[in-house]
Amino acid sequence: MPNLEHPAYPAATLLHLESLVPCRESQVSLLLSIFGERQQFSLPSIFIYGHTSSGKTYVMQTLLNTLQLPHVFVNCVEYFSSRLLLEEILIQLQSYSSKIEQSSHVPCDSLNDFVGLFKQVVASQELQDQTLYIVLDRAEQLREMEANILPAFLRLQELTDRNVTVVLLSEIVWELFRPSIGCFEPFTLYFPDYSIGHLQKILSQNHPPEYSADFYAAYINILLGVFYMVCRDLKELQHLAVLNFSKYCEPVVRGEANERDTRKLWKNIEPHLKKAMQTVYLREISSSQWESFQRGSGEPGQLKGLSAHTHVELPYYSKFLLIAAYLASYNPVRTDKRFFLKHHGKIRKTNFMKKQEKTSNHLLGPKPFPLDRLLAILYSIVDNRVPPTANIFSQITSLVTLQLLSMVGHNDQLDGPQYKCTVSLDFIRAIARTVNFDIIKYLYDFL
Repeated sequence: MPNLEHPAYPAATLLHLESLVPCRESQVSLLLSIFGERQQFSLPSIFIYGHTSSGKTYVMQTLLNTLQLPHVFVNCVEYFSSRLLLEEILIQLQSYSSKIEQSSHVPCDSLNDFVGLFKQVVASQELQDQTLYIVLDRAEQLREMEANILPAFLRLQELTDRNVTVVLLSEIVWELFRPSIGCFEPFTLYFPDYSIGHLQKILSQNHPPEYSADFYAAYINILLGVFYMVCRDLKELQHLAVLNFSKYCEPVVRGEANERDTRKLWKNIEPHLKKAMQTVYLREISSSQWESFQRGSGEPGQLKGLSAHTHVELPYYSKFLLIAAYLASYNPVRTDKRFFLKHHGKIRKTNFMKKQEKTSNHLLGPKPFPLDRLLAILYSIVDNRVPPTANIFSQITSLVTLQLLSMVGHNDQLDGPQYKCTVSLDFIRAIARTVNFDIIKYLYDFL
């Protein structure tokens, strides 16, 4: 018995829609009841929220395209300003109106202009007879725009006196959207995360035609058993399923096992899934490189970039900043003169060792250092003079955001901020090699 029923749409269309949105039948059924028939006025605004890869964008696109409802779909990250956003909505609306000449650019400087132009575009007969849906994906970006943009979209139906519904898709809850001065409250709909059973059902639908559905379902069961605790992102799991399936099939292709010999198939793919777990969410190597590595018999170390943090793309001076931070964290302060001044005296490590310094600094862990020491070391190791501009300070902030540096203490300290370098020796050596810097020569522990 079909789960989706609506008198305004054919049963065959709803059955096809149900097959396209597995495990989201309850949400789609609720949306259909809210939308009503084509010519009926719907709710002015709908707020749909849920975590990443919970199907919000896919369900809305599939629902509107399958039922052939007039709609505009805009990503607020791509159109990041209010002017770009409003102009893009008008440009997409022109495709539904035959009376207005098509244009690649519609100037819209204010919200008042948008309301007037919107009325002109939807005045055509094609849009007057049915509800128009404006879907704003990644709607949390609206909070960064002018204060009147979000309240205007929530009551756009009232402002334009047209049959229009605005749908906001977001990863955060409505309480973080609500302005302090108040606004029209939209209808909220929550998309929960997919359970392991839902993921099993969705991923099993993509089985290759040359293999049976039960064989591919057993593979998906193994895949989820390994990755479900660390990754519940449907897109990432789909990528992993496609990437590792050829390795799972190898014993069957070679004739060493049949499709029901799950024990032998598991033993064959287990080490490869463990290697793949090291790079979940990371694209350090391409899919073709990963597949060629799986076909080879080499060790993981033979393929560069396979470990999770051996290579990170950083700007040129950010690499030197990270190197300087590592030197400041693991070298005693008194050794800066020996390493970074041209005319220094000979400093023998054995003569200046204290009892508490006999332990390697790398075993004791990184020590905090002030900002002025970091910049002093940076100026010493970089060939060209680097002015202390805002660009350098913003790169330090970026390194803290990437958790390559950590800030120690509070921001309100009078002495200025202190930092620690949190990367490993292997990581910093890999970074130093990319700029032809021999960091070992500047480390006190390796004298």
